[in-house]
Amino acid sequence: MPTHPLLLAARELWEQLAHAPGSFPPPGGVTVIVSPDSGLCPPGWIGVVALGGSALVSAPDEEAAAAVRTALGGLPVEALLDAASVRGVLPVAGMLGPAALSYASPEGFRPVTGPATVERLPGGHPDLRALEEASGEDDSAEASLDEITSPAFVVRERGRVVAAAGYQAWPRRTAHLSVLTAPEARGRGLARATASTAVADALATGLLPQWRARPAASRRVAATLGFEELGAQLSYEIAQGGRAAIPA
Repeated sequence: MPTHPLLLAARELWEQLAHAPGSFPPPGGVTVIVSPDSGLCPPGWIGVVALGGSALVSAPDEEAAAAVRTALGGLPVEALLDAASVRGVLPVAGMLGPAALSYASPEGFRPVTGPATVERLPGGHPDLRALEEASGEDDSAEASLDEITSPAFVVRERGRVVAAAGYQAWPRRTAHLSVLTAPEARGRGLARATASTAVADALATGLLPQWRARPAASRRVAATLGFEELGAQLSYEIAQGGRAAIPA
């Protein structure tokens, strides 16, 4: 895959989150680093980010890194992001992902006009919390709308917020998108409308929009807006005592 500005920016972001500048290997390669404070995963877990056909893997300590190198050595990059493949070679106690990572450039962004008026609200507005409650715990956790640092861009129906988008400020001037639509309002283009407004706002201030998603529907919205899917992220926890069970 050619190294273009979006890919370079994405790799530099995740290298900074891993506290390992310049650690992404050439295409087809895998680098396993020890980084106790890595932002690629929850504390104590293994974090995998693949971008442009190469992967950066962070481990909390040298013992875990050695176990991962032994278990995953020789696997192609795409297998590192396959939950079944990882579970086949490592004793996994918990897993998050995989989630696709997509990015938008000013030139590639395709704004859309939605079927309803998009309104701006403060990020902590109580109407957003009402939307999260209506959407359920799983969908709200996936969207992380409560973590946005930008304004919220919302659509109302009968006075109630039924769709919202915003972004959280991440390192290296990255705007991490959050998008949430109430269950009864899905399939009508409201996610595209609110997200388009949020992305336009981020680009206008010189930020790099990042879209991380597991559901196929969310990935389709990103593609519609011109995001390029450059890789994926996976995090997992090795079961207690599992490292010792991995043959050297």
